[in-house]
Amino acid sequence: MSWVKEGELSFWERFCANIIKTLRWCLNLGILEVTVYAFSIENFKRSKSEVDGLMDLAREKFSRLMEEQEKLQKHGVCIRVLGDLHLLPLDLQELVAQAVQTTRNYNKCFLNICFAYTSRHEISSAVREMAWGVEQGLLDPSDVSESLLDKCLYTNHSPHPDILIRTSGEVRLSDFLLWQTSHSCLVFQPVLWPEYTFWNLCEAILQFQMNHSMLQQKARDMYAEERKRQQLERDQAAVTEQLLQEGLPASGDPQLRRTRLHKLSARREERVQGFLQALELKRADWLAHLGTASA
Repeated sequence: MSWVKEGELSFWERFCANIIKTLRWCLNLGILEVTVYAFSIENFKRSKSEVDGLMDLAREKFSRLMEEQEKLQKHGVCIRVLGDLHLLPLDLQELVAQAVQTTRNYNKCFLNICFAYTSRHEISSAVREMAWGVEQGLLDPSDVSESLLDKCLYTNHSPHPDILIRTSGEVRLSDFLLWQTSHSCLVFQPVLWPEYTFWNLCEAILQFQMNHSMLQQKARDMYAEERKRQQLERDQAAVTEQLLQEGLPASGDPQLRRTRLHKLSARREERVQGFLQALELKRADWLAHLGTASA
């Protein structure tokens, strides 16, 4: 990124312009959700002049988005910004929040912008959210699970990606959506992103269709079933412990075990849903406050 240090921001201008073009191509192909990696937390380690230049460009782009509200509404584009927005300058936080708040009810297509993001930070944040739920008495420690962590990620409103496209010839994921892409088709292409064309996108989709589409869904279904099986085993062990503590035989009345198992599962689901609602409200209130401040 030495071109930023030299004041050559035209590269990033083309980067941003190509996001809009690619989103349009995806819409024409029936792809209704796109996620882009715009700014990594690791980029904060670069020189102050580089970071300041990128923050200024982000301010310009989010301000311009607000000037295009009619187009966003016409096409139903919902903008989500995924990342730790607390790391951004306050005025940029407010611009981001305004864009998210303004488009939150649009639902024809979705543009997820990963900004101030790394996958490791996202997963750590999800763990902290679950710890907060336990501290607040909304969750029991036994409610913490892989499935719940998935619902605490920044991407909790989105399906996991079918395809992850990495441009520029690098064969690494750069800490991007590591959790969400465990069953995704990974496509590595040599072209630089600002030069990315419609035919590059078609090539990536063709790779997915040829090699992954059916296998991917089967793998996801099997993984979901395995999660359910593991949860059932934990619930059965908890019921056994309850019965033993009450002096009852662990393998006694099957109807009693089924009743206990149902109650245990229902109570956990009630706690989890209450926690997720509280988490959603906490995040929404923070964004709404920022969005109001910038209006």
